[in-house]
Amino acid sequence: MMERKKVLEFFHEQKEFMEEKINSGIEQYRKGYADILVKDSEGNPIPNAKISVNQKSHNFKFGANLFMLDEFETEEKNKKYKKAFCEVFNMATLPFYWNSTEPKKGQTRYDKNSERLYRRPPIDLCMEFCEKHGIEPREHALAYEQFFPEWLKDASVLEVKLALEKRYREISERYKDKIPTIEVTNEMQWEKGKTSFYDEPDFIEWCFKMAEKYFPSNQLVINEGTNLPWTNSCRATDQYYSYIEANKLKGARIDAIGMQYHMFFKDEEEYEKTRPYYNPKNLYKHMDLYSNFKVPLQVTEVTIPAYSNDEEDEEIQAKIIEMLYSIWFSHPSVEQIIYWNLVDGYAHIWDPSPEKIKKSQGDMTLGENYYYGGLMRFDMALKPAYYTIKNLIQNKWHTETEVSTDSEGKAKFKGFYGKYILKIEINGVTTEKEIILSSKSDNIFCLEF
Repeated sequence: MMERKKVLEFFHEQKEFMEEKINSGIEQYRKGYADILVKDSEGNPIPNAKISVNQKSHNFKFGANLFMLDEFETEEKNKKYKKAFCEVFNMATLPFYWNSTEPKKGQTRYDKNSERLYRRPPIDLCMEFCEKHGIEPREHALAYEQFFPEWLKDASVLEVKLALEKRYREISERYKDKIPTIEVTNEMQWEKGKTSFYDEPDFIEWCFKMAEKYFPSNQLVINEGTNLPWTNSCRATDQYYSYIEANKLKGARIDAIGMQYHMFFKDEEEYEKTRPYYNPKNLYKHMDLYSNFKVPLQVTEVTIPAYSNDEEDEEIQAKIIEMLYSIWFSHPSVEQIIYWNLVDGYAHIWDPSPEKIKKSQGDMTLGENYYYGGLMRFDMALKPAYYTIKNLIQNKWHTETEVSTDSEGKAKFKGFYGKYILKIEINGVTTEKEIILSSKSDNIFCLEF
């Protein structure tokens, strides 16, 4: 086990560099001042008003995929999953894979009462959960070619485009006013596509221009697999950087850049394979590079392995997550961090047959299960990694304070950007007010009593 701790070496060796970047970055980019003026109904300032400040939520988005919503074998597990999800996360990635939203041509599965498919809960069911718990839904992915439906396999390029535009239109009509973030393309580096359109030089350009037509006010995101955003030479000639730049020059409106972070490496290869990924200087360097596009960055799919349920393995997983989340949260361009599988044991090789699903659940040798990369164990017990993320969001990166107005009825506090409840006590009477502290506003709040 001592040998495995070597994966943390860069975090130790670069401790001073990392702490300076994290502390200064979070203080500068994740917090701001709120100027409060308290006055009476006639406009007179109220001095000595006591104000209790309590942050209720973050503007920054912390999320996970919602693929196991009501998918567990018992209702007890379903309840634990929902509870764990909404107690920490304010964003959820929804499974808009085309082969599961329209497995048969013309027969869509958006309605919450649709036929069930494993790890692909109907979108309306996901939306209902998000709306109930104040969680922002995130679309994944509009034109993910590897998950195009089988009924398009032999279609011509024109037929694929017509079907894809129909899909854009249907999703737009149902969700464009409810889902701010639309992930347009994802993982464009597969050697072989499922349809003829994949090999066309205008695939990305066409997909984004069509997305702009049907989602004119939404944030349009490009997303790519783990190796391309975080390795290579970290120059503008790198593959992902180059194809983003090329398509922007063609007129594609790319509003944000997705950067996956799956550490899908065998345990015996972990040390060697993770050197660039667990190197703080390398991470900041790559985030700085992609910041040249002047659009937000989103760490879209995070998997950090534990490889077992051993105490030390789970502690290493938690420590890595703590370091990575702190690095990403401190960078000015990052706006979302999305963990992938919340629970271990349910991301085996996908097979829709009930017999295969039942047999494979909890088999930690299959598919993504192998990595023990969840934040909860198969029995739904919360892992140290879960508590680590929760502690960062709700304690370390959380503002609670008390201030009082001066003789001019003014008070000020500095806090993390997000929603706040203010309790204002004037002459023994307490009133609550809600404010939103944002990096995009002047944050001057006039409270009248």
